[in-house]
Amino acid sequence: MRKSHGARGIAVLGLAVLALTACSPAASTPGPSTSMSMPTAAQSTSDQPVATNTVSIKNFAFDPPSITVKAGATVTWTNADQDPHTVTSNGKSGPLNSKPLNQGDTFQFTFTQAGAFSYLCTIHPFMTATVTVTP
Repeated sequence: MRKSHGARGIAVLGLAVLALTACSPAASTPGPSTSMSMPTAAQSTSDQPVATNTVSIKNFAFDPPSITVKAGATVTWTNADQDPHTVTSNGKSGPLNSKPLNQGDTFQFTFTQAGAFSYLCTIHPFMTATVTVTP
């Protein structure tokens, strides 16, 4: 003999069916748009090089983290953080060696040779980035 669960069982079954249909792609209805805009040349959401000659230091990161410039270009870094930061080449022989930059300070360097130049903040070594210079 089968035992009846009554209205409670039907309600639970109904909620389960409703939950499953709400999750199916066919059940979704378009609502207000929440799409995000695509990054511009001055923004970067990945480590792909960006064609720019300005780098902002903000939120304890170099933004963009990777740029590409032509030989002869001058790159300007601006510290937008309240904490000081440096722009220093990785290794001992790199060309980048700024003093500690306070908020609002800038550092400029003109790249004359092609190559990839990785750098960091010596105060916060987890902050790293790269400048790629093309001929």
